[in-house]
Amino acid sequence: MNNEKEMMIAVQISLVCNIILFTIKLITLLIVNSLAVAADLGISVVALAVSGILYHAVKMSNKPADLFHNYGYGKIENVAEAIEGVVLIGLALAMSVQAVLNIVRPGEGVHSPMIGLAASLLGVVINFGGAHYILKLAEKSASPALKAEGLHFRLEGVISVFITLAFALVMIFNYFRFPTLSRYVDPAATLLVSAIVAVPSVRLLKEAFMKLLDASIGEESQMEVLKVLANHYNRYCDFKNIRTRSAGRKQFVDVHLTVPGHLSVKEVHQITSVITQDITTAICESEVTVHIEPCGRECTYAKNNQPCPYSGR
Repeated sequence: MNNEKEMMIAVQISLVCNIILFTIKLITLLIVNSLAVAADLGISVVALAVSGILYHAVKMSNKPADLFHNYGYGKIENVAEAIEGVVLIGLALAMSVQAVLNIVRPGEGVHSPMIGLAASLLGVVINFGGAHYILKLAEKSASPALKAEGLHFRLEGVISVFITLAFALVMIFNYFRFPTLSRYVDPAATLLVSAIVAVPSVRLLKEAFMKLLDASIGEESQMEVLKVLANHYNRYCDFKNIRTRSAGRKQFVDVHLTVPGHLSVKEVHQITSVITQDITTAICESEVTVHIEPCGRECTYAKNNQPCPYSGR
């Protein structure tokens, strides 16, 4: 099974899980009347919308380069990342304001906390299970959009854990007849959920924005380029102007090689083909461009009147 098929399977799993979670949380909210569940439901609405966007983004990112987009459509995945980050930050801010208002003027408290506890536990299982599978496929396909979705599921899993603990705390307070304290648990849990959402969402938005500005590929991938060039040091005179950029899961490498002037076109083509193939193999989803320029006899050997070490090649 190739990466494209695996990515589409991951997106479909994400969509199904989000529909199930949305349904569970909506029913729970109607029964329990919890602000924390309302915040969690809002996150699921965002997740459901983003899953739809992600489905189309992954399909578009797999389209080959054309006349209008010479480097392909990979950056659509970074756009999907940015959209998710912006919406989640807005949701976190809105729910924080509502939580503060409920702390200042606490409501009547949650109803049927046992149902809320059971629903939240089910959310924990679905979220962490989905996160594990999606992140596994995201690592294999090197897709930033899938990675963002997997982290989103993991984040929702953590949120479900805290909401579960909040319902348990409400049950404890009600059991020991502290109804006043139990009214503050729900808005306090909502504030905590908002903070948990906001912090990674800001980081996600920042990373997506930097990638949209043609950020270089990762340091590990850059080292792979240097390793390949080092392995073929005896095939060229010098290298310079190594430039890289990322667009979604696709990575572009551009390098200039200086070769001996006496080499034929066929010999130069063989050198560039080997280096290009090795870099492409070392870096997943990469496109490599090697520019060639002949030696102008401005090297150290020429300046010291020494014979060219490549003259016998």
